[in-house]
Formats: sequence, structure tokens, C-alpha cells
Amino acid sequence: MNDNNFTDEALKYHRFPVPGKIFTGISKPVETQNDLSLSYTPGVGSVSSKIAKNEEEVYKYTNCGNSVAIVTDGTAVLGLGDIGPKAALPVMEGKLILFKKFANIDGYPLCLKFDKTENEEEYIRNFITAVKPLEPSFAGINLEDIKAPLCFKIQEELDRLMNIPVFHDDQDGTAIIILAALINALKLADKKIEEIKIVINGAGAAGLATAKLLTSYKISKSQIFVCDTQGLITQNRSDLTEYKKDFAQYRPPQDISEVIKNADVFIGVSKANILRENHVKSMNRKPIIFAMANPVPEIMPKEAKNGGAFIIATGRSDYPNQANNALCFPGLFRGAFDVRATTINLEMKLAAANAIASLMHEPFDLETKDGLKKAYPSEAALFDKDIALSQDYILPKIFDTRVAGKIAKAVSEAAIKTKVATIPN
Repeated sequence: MNDNNFTDEALKYHRFPVPGKIFTGISKPVETQNDLSLSYTPGVGSVSSKIAKNEEEVYKYTNCGNSVAIVTDGTAVLGLGDIGPKAALPVMEGKLILFKKFANIDGYPLCLKFDKTENEEEYIRNFITAVKPLEPSFAGINLEDIKAPLCFKIQEELDRLMNIPVFHDDQDGTAIIILAALINALKLADKKIEEIKIVINGAGAAGLATAKLLTSYKISKSQIFVCDTQGLITQNRSDLTEYKKDFAQYRPPQDISEVIKNADVFIGVSKANILRENHVKSMNRKPIIFAMANPVPEIMPKEAKNGGAFIIATGRSDYPNQANNALCFPGLFRGAFDVRATTINLEMKLAAANAIASLMHEPFDLETKDGLKKAYPSEAALFDKDIALSQDYILPKIFDTRVAGKIAKAVSEAAIKTKVATIPN
């Protein structure tokens, strides 16, 4: 299908038979006068009175404990940039499909519009003022598509102020998936994690969050070389945010052609066609390429292969090794909700990454195998192996029904262990 046909098909999909991708449903029968009396007045008054006496009862009598708010201002949507909250709404609806499909979590898209201002601190205050009061209605907040560096400060402050998890998927969801992919890629390449050189191209939400998570997993800052539009982030630059300074190298200025030499891993969370075949050739043996820019990656898989890439992952579904956040956030929130966690901490993020990576070392059961063959008919041969891990299959498929449950269990256990769970699983 060419691009024009695909666009037409996508527009048709979103418009018919009704506009959009989501709607609200009813979980109890409302067919008789008695049903109405129970569901609304006067019956609902008894429920409200009970909750008023003990607010914990809200989890027993409402859907609060299984609801997520997906909140955005539309300032960094996909690769489209600052397109505004209304244009962001289809993306938020799409996230909710994934929550419901893979983790049976309900939710609502909340696309916020704020007055334009050059005062970042004022903008952050307005954002926090809008989101913090939502806490009574939801078990968690998924921040989405908010530009950096505002997203860092907004997430940090809301997580501090709210007693429910506040997770920014573009930051830590991406980081978790990349770490999981890296764990398996390094095993296949027979590289020691404490000895590798990693180049991260892109110093926005995803790039810096990935760098931060990697340093919590046996990788030192000296191994991580972060680049932005000006090249390598170095200590002698005067244009760095506090978040970029944390990963600044004590080196002279370098562009990507210099930084990439003798690297083992390239992680691209930037824009199309940044990396070239000759760059890959200058890397260490068995180079690992994660080119995550969408819809066009930093380097196309064919060109990367021509340069000698050992493993290539992209964010696209039409190439092997799709690294997509949809693998992570449904199960992550499911695990947090199951134990009513107050936050999603570092240990829970690492548990999610390890759970995703470890699934590639487990044999398929018959039901999973059949489901995957149906979902991915062109790749059916991948699912016939006892252990699926290979150069073209370093992460589970999104339609692998084991994923969300595996992540949820690991995340719940980590929440309990670190004492951020408020109920036992």
C-alpha cells in the first residue's frame, strides 16, 4: 500500500462507522426502574455516603482504581512537533486502545490548552494546577507528548505532589523498551555491558531518560555519549539545560561522524537520516543500531546492514525488531494498579525492562504461538523455535499476550518490595 492509499485508509478508519476510536461503556444493567434506582438516585447516595466516611471505599465501589488519564498539551506529538491539543487527541485515543486491549485498563484522553507564554515556570505551574486536582478520579496519570525540558519538570513535580503514579511514556516508556532491547542485543553480540560505548543521538525526553535509566543498569556515564543538534554534549558548552549537563562529556566538540567511531551501540531518538552507512562501518565489531525516529528512522535498515550492522531495531512495524512503547505501558500500569502503587519508581522501571527482555528466553505455549502466527502471518517461522531470541527478534511482539502479564507481575513485586504498594497483590 502506497503512502496516499495508507493515509486514505487511516482517515477512513478513524471516521467510520463513528468518529474516533473509543467510547464509554456501562458495566451494570440499566434496563428497569429498579436498575435506575440502584445506579443513580436514590441508591447512589448510599454509596457516596459510604465513601465519604472512608475514602478507600472509592476503589471498591467505582472504577477509579482501574482508570488512567492520558494528559497532553500537544507540544511534541509523534514526529509532528507542536501541533496543538486537538490534533493530539487521535494519538491519545490510540493509547487508550492499547491500555484496554492489552491490560484491560480504562481511561480518558485529556488534551489541555494553555495560554501562550514565554515564561516556562508559569506554564509549568498552570499545567500542574490543571492536573493535580484530577487525583480523586484516577489510579494513575500517563503524561504524553509534552516537549522537553518542560516534560521533565512537570513529571517530577506532579509525581511529588500526587499520591498516584505519574508516568511520562515518552521519557521512561521509551527508556524501558530500549534497555530491554539492549540487554538481549548484547547477549547475541557477546558484548559486556560494562565495556561498551553507547552513542545516543537526541537529547529530548526520550534520549535523556534513556541515558538516565542506562546508568542505573551497570553502565557508567563515561560510556554514554549524548548528542543534540549541536553535536556531542560537552562540559565546555554554555547552552545546556540542567538535564543535558548531567551527561556532558569532558571532551572537545565532536559531530556525529567523530562520536560514532568505535561505538558499540547507536541509539537514535532524533530525526530521519542522521546516520549513514560509513558511520556504521566506523563502529566496533557487531554494531547495534536502534534507529527509533518515526516514521523515517535515523538510518534505514538496508543501509545499516550494508554498513555491517549486527542488529537493527526501529520504531516501525514493517521491519524486524520493532521497539514500541506499547510493549511497556499497559503492563506497567497494570502492575502499579494491581497493588495500588503511589508512584512508578526506578526499581519498577528496571523490573519492567528485565521482564520484557527475559520473555524472549521463554518457549511459546501453543495458544501464544497460534495467536502470533495469526497476527504476523509473514513472520510465522519465527514462532516455531523453542527460544525465539535472534538477531531479527530481540523484543516480544506487541500481540504477544504474555507481555502485559509478565510485566505486571514484575512491577507489582518491585512495588511491594520497595514499599510503594498500598495493598498486597
